Amino acid sequence: MSSPSPRIAIIGGGPAGLTTALLLHKRSIPFTIFELRQKPTDEELAKPSGMLDLHDESGLAAIKECGLFNDFLKLIGECSEAQRVADKDGNILYRDEGENSSRPEISRHALTKLLVSHLPAAQITWGRKLLAATSSTTASGHTETELDFGANGKETFDLVIGADGAWSSVRNLLTGVKPHYEGRQNITLTIREVTKKYPHLAELVGTGSFSALGNRHGVMSQRGPQDSARIYMFFTMVDEHFAATAGLANQTAVAARERVLSDPALIGTWGPVIKELVTVACEEETTDNPGGVVDIRALYVLPVDHSWEHRAGATVIGDAAHLMGPWAGEGVNLAMWDSLLLAHAIIKAHETAGQDAAAFQRALDPLVEAFEVDMAARSKEKAEESKKNGETMFGEDGATAFVKFFDIFGTPAE
Repeated sequence: MSSPSPRIAIIGGGPAGLTTALLLHKRSIPFTIFELRQKPTDEELAKPSGMLDLHDESGLAAIKECGLFNDFLKLIGECSEAQRVADKDGNILYRDEGENSSRPEISRHALTKLLVSHLPAAQITWGRKLLAATSSTTASGHTETELDFGANGKETFDLVIGADGAWSSVRNLLTGVKPHYEGRQNITLTIREVTKKYPHLAELVGTGSFSALGNRHGVMSQRGPQDSARIYMFFTMVDEHFAATAGLANQTAVAARERVLSDPALIGTWGPVIKELVTVACEEETTDNPGGVVDIRALYVLPVDHSWEHRAGATVIGDAAHLMGPWAGEGVNLAMWDSLLLAHAIIKAHETAGQDAAAFQRALDPLVEAFEVDMAARSKEKAEESKKNGETMFGEDGATAFVKFFDIFGTPAE
């Protein structure tokens, strides 16, 4: 027997899950979010994190429909929309001050805090890891999905929304397709108070985004909270398990630095300007996190044309549906666009069916199927763009190729 009122579970408390939840909350539609992480403290959310540029048709549209645009505007400005591109020796080949962009940046932590602050605390369950999801059909044709949280028990829902990222458990209900290695490795480091401590490096990377490219690798920066520069190193590597085979896994950033800077297969042949940026970032990361291991990870993607046969009672959004590389800046925007459109479908079905779970599912089923078809088409276009951009940026002379992209909008550096 289904419950008299639709039971909705959202798995994952990232931008996709939180945005969906807030849009439903505004229409008084009940739900429960299950998030793997423990609830972050205000201190944790104040720390530097990745910056997200939101686009008018997707991320910003969702923020506006949530009624948070004015609050959002108060949280931007830590990273400008300025762009700089350099070669592997640190020579600036292109710069602009953001005049060619209208995509404001917000830190991932700030976006999380903004969304969570407008949701009822009782509807977010923190520290719950989903181990498995299984669905069954009742004699009346109603589909129920059971969520197994291990020691935390099992719960049953009429609709499960998988916003649970790359290695989604909910996706396993819909398809056996798994992410595959993209061919690149990423190391993330942070320099806090960069302007005060290292004004020459702050001048190098600028107030927004910075990309030094060459030899199929990249050293990039984004400015962020606490006057930080978030440093990302990307290495094109055939070996999916590079961190372990290179001896970098379980090392501090300072310990890993020697291999990164000396190995000609990494950035051993790069110029002293970029090597200094990496050296300082490794030192600052180790100072901030004494004993902590360097954040190095392989990048994964789902197939560009990923789709699945629709199944009643469950769907996936965000990275769970269309994991792609970060080279088009579309990940969070697609995720929030998914949230916006899926919420529209849920709201419409809820208005049609009222509080009857079976009627709700019957009304929702064709709407979600249409949503999934549309999502697959949207995400394929962006995944193709991301793949193409990655090939451009991480070619042998990625800097020159990337500058050509910006030259149609702005002025090369003199």
